[in-house]
Amino acid sequence: MNLDTKTIGKIAHLARLEFDDKSLEAFSTDFNKILSWIDKLNEVNTDNVEPLIHMSHELNVLREDIDKVTISHEEALINAPKKDSDYFRVPKFLS
Repeated sequence: MNLDTKTIGKIAHLARLEFDDKSLEAFSTDFNKILSWIDKLNEVNTDNVEPLIHMSHELNVLREDIDKVTISHEEALINAPKKDSDYFRVPKFLS
């Protein structure tokens, strides 16, 4: 499938892309290369292939949720540039 520059220009307009004539020509060349590569996928025989819903046959593979303290409150505040007793001090960001 090859698209002419007029069709590519219409697609670009619908996608709100702007190209000059030279860029449009280069883009249409690349776009047609992509479309020809996609056409090659149609040559693959997929008659007996079931649609893929999940990447793995495993369902809900989750680890056990264990509550544990990995860093103490004091250790978290050691390298803080600014702190106020038990809290990090950060610049005000809401008005």
